[in-house]
Amino acid sequence: MTPERQARIEQVAACRQPDLTVFMEQVHKAHNVAAILRTCDAVGIMEAHAVPPVGGIPPLNHTAQGAQRWVKLHRHHDAANGLRQLKKAGHQVYAAHFSDQAMDFREPDYTRPTAIVMGTEKFGVSEQALAECDGEIIIPMIGMTQSLNVSVATALILYEAQRQRHLAGMYEPKSLQEEPYRSLAEGWIQRDFVRRNRNR
Repeated sequence: MTPERQARIEQVAACRQPDLTVFMEQVHKAHNVAAILRTCDAVGIMEAHAVPPVGGIPPLNHTAQGAQRWVKLHRHHDAANGLRQLKKAGHQVYAAHFSDQAMDFREPDYTRPTAIVMGTEKFGVSEQALAECDGEIIIPMIGMTQSLNVSVATALILYEAQRQRHLAGMYEPKSLQEEPYRSLAEGWIQRDFVRRNRNR
């Protein structure tokens, strides 16, 4: 591994956001899962969560651009228990869901520990998951269509979170002597070293 490659890995690890995450509830199209993970990596999310659809999470295609190597994906048997775990860890939970009580997606304070719930492409967030959420958010639509693709919607919401956190100084690099940044960087470096040697 070149010094430049190691420095790049350490730089990215030092800016990761351990308390911002996405929870995918049965998102079943491979290109959507891949695109969401790619956005998670782009905004510095450390870990994502998913309730796999029937048949499991499909093999990720080239859309992910390798993002699955940099964003750890936790799988849950059901949304209610998975979301309860996140709330117990201190996260506020917002579901992207069209309803009368939903607020504009730019209103929540994303500088707090936050989990964003994105539902299945056809049916959205389930009633069981909604019951565990602290609030609901929507992306205003002024066209004829009533919703965006789930991966596009996720990107818009996460970049609003990124904007707020950037203004709050939350992307300032952390010391790699601190956890979880140290373990993250060390794990990435080791795995990258093994992968590159295997591909020689």
